[in-house]
Amino acid sequence: MPPTFSQHSAHFDAIRRAILTAADPHAAVERAWPGIDLAQTRLIAFGKASVPMAIAAVDLLGARLAVGVVVAPPELATDPSLSAHGLEVFAADHPLPTPRNIVAAQHVRQMARLCPADQDLLLLVSGGGSAHLTLPAPPLSLDDLADVTNRLQRAGATIHELNTVRKHSEQLKGGRLAAMSPARRVIALILSDVVGDPLDVIASGPSVADPTTFADALDVLTRHGVDAPAVRAFLEAGARGDHPETPKPGDPALARSHTHIIASNTTALDAAAACVRSLGVRVHRIASGVEGEARAIGERLADEIASIAHDQRPAAIVLGGEPTVNVGAAKGRGGPSQELALAAACRLPPNARVTIMAFSTDGRDGPTDAAGAVVAADTLARARARGHDPERALASHDSHALLDAAGALIRTGPTGTNVNHVVCAIAYAQ
Repeated sequence: MPPTFSQHSAHFDAIRRAILTAADPHAAVERAWPGIDLAQTRLIAFGKASVPMAIAAVDLLGARLAVGVVVAPPELATDPSLSAHGLEVFAADHPLPTPRNIVAAQHVRQMARLCPADQDLLLLVSGGGSAHLTLPAPPLSLDDLADVTNRLQRAGATIHELNTVRKHSEQLKGGRLAAMSPARRVIALILSDVVGDPLDVIASGPSVADPTTFADALDVLTRHGVDAPAVRAFLEAGARGDHPETPKPGDPALARSHTHIIASNTTALDAAAACVRSLGVRVHRIASGVEGEARAIGERLADEIASIAHDQRPAAIVLGGEPTVNVGAAKGRGGPSQELALAAACRLPPNARVTIMAFSTDGRDGPTDAAGAVVAADTLARARARGHDPERALASHDSHALLDAAGALIRTGPTGTNVNHVVCAIAYAQ
């Protein structure tokens, strides 16, 4: 029997399970391990997937593990298996850094600096790592960095732009972490949350050469009209040569550094498409590297999936990437996945047998407790019946409350991984 619209909740549950299985950090480390040859090793793990990545590495290293530091989301920092292996664990916040992020980053810096020349340094890197490794370059303060990060995010800056500023106003980013270590080798295993997997952008590239400059960072602030006087002054001084640049390609300080992508958004996208096919649904189109305003992406997706809804055989569109939201002065709550889903719902024709899931793989979409949403043609009617205005919510970037009232939110809690966003639209047979 062909799949039907009434089964869409179960279908999306299965698709999310497939995504999270494919992006499982523990399994990704295990898959990559046969190609990694390590001596006595110091371990540093940071980002949203730090805990499962560290647990896998500890098991694989065995007696070769010397010491280690894990910087983890607060919800995962109490895992007893980490302290049982003698690892120091520090909770850190995301997306905006707090004082405990500074404490964690200071311990990471010390671990890297004190690594003996006959030991290897293993970095386990995942999305959220930029916030976890926040360590301001003097005389900048935590407040300076949190403020410029918040302003750039609200202005809709891309992760490339945001991390260009971070790399030039902090101590551990842009290749500086690896460059400061006397380790025999620095090996980084990376779970990528950035479209295209650019090594210098993921977690702000702590172990790789940085092609950007102080002038590039200044240009980001200017382009987005961000008023951050202390950071701007520091970047201007750097552009004059008063502060050292980040290590550039060919810098001998990074000759001992080696980096491996072990899972990415493409991994999750492929798993989602395979699951869709296993449900008896034809994949009409699959696209990676999708970027831009979440609202525009959602509207285009709704138009496209509605255009094929007349087919007699169910069909799907699967997208992966990093939608963004330019919040500006708006006070609404939501996230890229939720805004994309709401925009798509506003565009769907009435009575269309179409449903759309927008899913943030880390389990947290923006500053909310939701991982995204599943919407259909009746979502707006349910929201209106509970007193919500979809058009107003979309205009004010206030998708969360409306989707919650409509019963459309996905809540998974922290998933322990982060490979960006996956969106799936299914048109069922009429």
